[in-house]
Amino acid sequence: MSNDAATGAPTLDGPQQEPPAHGLGASLLPADARAKTEGTFPYAADLWAEGLLWAAILRSPHPHARIVSIDTAAAAEMPGVRAVVTHEDVPGDSAYGRRIADRPVFASEVVRHHGEAIAAVAADHPDTARLAAAAIAVEYEVLDPVTDPEKAFAAEPLHPDGNLIRHIPLRYGDPDITGEVVVEGLYRIGRQDPAPIGAEAGLAVPRPDGGVEIYTASTDPHTDRDLAAACFGLEPDRVKVVVTGVPGATGDREDPGFQIPLGLLALRTGCPVKLAATREESFLGHAHRHPTLLRYRHHADAEGRLVKVEAQILLDAGAYADASSESLAAAVAFACGPYVVPHAFIEGWAVRTNNPPSGHVRGEGAMQVCAAYEGQMDKLAAKLGVEPAELRLRNVLATGDILPTSQTVTCPAPVAELLRSVRDFPLPPLPKDTPEAAWLLPGGPEGAGEPGAVRRGVGYALGMVHMLGAEGADEVSTATVKVHDGVATVICAAVETGQGFATLARQIVQETLGIEEVHVASVDTDQPPAGPAAHGRHTWVSGGAVERAAKMVRTQLLQPLAHKFGMSTELLQITDGKITSYDGVLSTTVTEAMDGKELWATAQCRPHPTEPLDASGQGDAFVGLAFCAIRAVVDVDIELGSVRVVEMAVAQDVGRVLNPAQLATRIEAGVTQGIGTALTENLRTTRGLIRRPDLTGYALPTSLDAPDIRIVKLVEERDVVAPFGAKPASAAPVVTSPAAVASAVRAATGRPISRLPIRPQAAVAAAPAGS
Repeated sequence: MSNDAATGAPTLDGPQQEPPAHGLGASLLPADARAKTEGTFPYAADLWAEGLLWAAILRSPHPHARIVSIDTAAAAEMPGVRAVVTHEDVPGDSAYGRRIADRPVFASEVVRHHGEAIAAVAADHPDTARLAAAAIAVEYEVLDPVTDPEKAFAAEPLHPDGNLIRHIPLRYGDPDITGEVVVEGLYRIGRQDPAPIGAEAGLAVPRPDGGVEIYTASTDPHTDRDLAAACFGLEPDRVKVVVTGVPGATGDREDPGFQIPLGLLALRTGCPVKLAATREESFLGHAHRHPTLLRYRHHADAEGRLVKVEAQILLDAGAYADASSESLAAAVAFACGPYVVPHAFIEGWAVRTNNPPSGHVRGEGAMQVCAAYEGQMDKLAAKLGVEPAELRLRNVLATGDILPTSQTVTCPAPVAELLRSVRDFPLPPLPKDTPEAAWLLPGGPEGAGEPGAVRRGVGYALGMVHMLGAEGADEVSTATVKVHDGVATVICAAVETGQGFATLARQIVQETLGIEEVHVASVDTDQPPAGPAAHGRHTWVSGGAVERAAKMVRTQLLQPLAHKFGMSTELLQITDGKITSYDGVLSTTVTEAMDGKELWATAQCRPHPTEPLDASGQGDAFVGLAFCAIRAVVDVDIELGSVRVVEMAVAQDVGRVLNPAQLATRIEAGVTQGIGTALTENLRTTRGLIRRPDLTGYALPTSLDAPDIRIVKLVEERDVVAPFGAKPASAAPVVTSPAAVASAVRAATGRPISRLPIRPQAAVAAAPAGS
C-alpha cells in the first residue's frame, strides 16, 4: 500500500480492486461516528442521577511537605455539605497502584508532589463542594523538594520503598571492544501530558448491597475495579465499573486517583456523587510521560557500521512508581533502535522525585530513546561524511537478527524497505517568495521573520515499539459472540478508546459469519476481563478472542447443513449473508439456516508467554515488534528559531490493513502527537510546581500545526503469530516522528538539537546554512 501523490490518501499498489463493503479490509465507519460528530455521544461528564451530589478534591499546593494537621470542621459545617473524607476515612487499603501499591488515596503524613490529594468533599452543588474543599485547613511543614532525578540517588528517601524504583544493567557482547569512530551525546526529553479530550469525570452510585457502581471513561475497568474495591474494603464483586463514552486516550484515560475518592463519597453519603474535574485538576492529578535524561556513546567502524553502543538512561518517575518499571524495560531494550549492534552496554534507572507523577503514555520508553539514538546516528553520519539515510541503511535490523536483549527478531522486520520508501519519495516543492505564500513561513503571516532567513531541512528517523505487554505479562482476553434473528452481538470488555476496536469487532464478525448487522455491547466489569487498551493489545488479543468465538458460532451454524449434505464444514463458505458449497449444490441464506435459533460461543485468546529481563537485561521479553520510518521536511527561521513542519513522509510495518481509513487516521494522529512532543508540548515545573496547568500554558498542536502527512508505504507482511497478522498502528509514529523532526532541524541549522521539545534558541543557526 502507498499513497496518492496529490492527496496523500492510502492507495493499494498494483491493480486496483473494489474495496469490500464490510468485513476485514473495508473502511467501515465507526458506529458512534455520527453521535460524536453531532455532540450527542454520552460522555461521563454528561451523566446524571436523582439526588445527585457533587464532589471536589483538595490538592496540595506544595511538591513536598509534612502534614502537621488537617481540620475539616469548617468545611463539614458549611450548608449543603454532605461529607468530607480524608485518609482516616479509607476503610480498606490506604494506597493503590496498577503495578506497585505505593500511592496513597489521600496523603496522611507527607505530601510528595504538587496536586496530591488531601481530602474530598461531597455537596449539593459543585460550587459548594469547591468552596468546602478550599475551607479545609491544612497545616504544612514545607520541605525542600527533590526535583533533579540525578540527585535522587543520594537524597533522603522520599517514600518508604526508597527512591530507586528499578535499575536495569543490560550487558551484551564484549565491554572492551571499541570502534574506529566514536560520537557522544547528552539528550533531554521533557514532560508530555496525555491531554485527554475532556478532563476526567465520573459518577458513583451506591448499591443496596453496600457496594458501589462507578461510571467513568476507564480504559482498564477490571484493574480499576480491583484497585477501588481494595481501598473500599469490599470484595471485587461488590464494586462495578461501567465504561461510559471514552472521548479518546493516549494513556491511562481515568486515573484511579479520581475514581476512588468518588466511590468513597458515594459509600459515605448513600447518594450518587459526580465529579467533573477542571482542566487544571486534570493536569495536577493524572500521570505524564517520563522526563528522561540520556547519555550515549556510539562506536562504529570506518564504514559507519555500528560496533558498540553505550548508554545511560534515567527516567524521572515523579512521586510514585506507576508504569515506570515497564517504561524503563522498553527504554533499555530499545536503546539501540532498529539497528544491528553486536555489543551493547546500557544502564537504566527509574527514580522517585517530587515532580508530578509519570506513567503510561503511548510509546513510553521507546519514544525517549528513539530521539537519542537517532540524534547519535545523525552525529555519526556527519562525522563520517555519509548521507544520514545511507548510514542508517548500513545498520538496519532484519528478521532473524538479534536484539541486545538476546531476543531473536522472529516477526517481519522490513526496516530497510521502509527507509528506502521514505527516502525515495519526492520532496515537496519549495514555497515561493511571494506575499501570498507568507502563511507558509515559520510563524505564519503575522510572524516577524524574513523569507531570506528561512532554511529547509530534511531528516530521517527509524522507530520501533513492542506489541502487547512485556516481561511475562499475562495477556488474555475473553469475548462472546451471539447471533439471533440475523443480528450479531459482541460482548467483550475491551474498551473502545479511539483505536477502533469496536469497529474491528464488527468487521471480524461480518467476515466470519456474513452477517452485516453487528452490535458491540457496552463494557462493564460484569463481563470477563479483557485487559488494558495499550500496545495494540485489543487488536491482537481481544480481536483474536472475537474471531475465535465467531468461528465457533460459524461451526454451530454450518455443521447441520454439512451433515445433511454429507460434507465437511470446510467445504462451505459464507459470503454476503449466503451459505454456498464448493460444488454449488447448497445455496441458502444465513437467516434461513438459523431457522429462528440463537447461537452463541465464548472464547479466549492468549499469546505466547514472555519472560522478565534478567539481571543483565537479557530475555525474550516481547511478544512482537512493529517498525516505522519517517522523513521530515521542515522550514526553520534561523534568526528567530521558529520551526514549521512542511511534510512528514511515513512508511510503516502494519502486518495487515484491516480498515484502510481507520489505519490512515491512526497514523496521522500519531504523527501529529509526535510533532507536539518535538516542538511545543512541555509541562513545565519550577521546583516541582507545575507552571500554568491549563491549555493556554500547555501548547498542543492544532490543525493549523499539522503538516502534509504522506503515507508512502504500508508494508503488509503478516505476523504469523498474530490474529489476522496485523500490528499496532499508532504508537510507532508517535515514537518516530519527534526524532525525525529533530533530525530535520539539525539539517537546516547545523545545531546539535539535543532537547525535546526544541526551544527556539536551539534552532538558531550558529553559522549560515545552505538553503
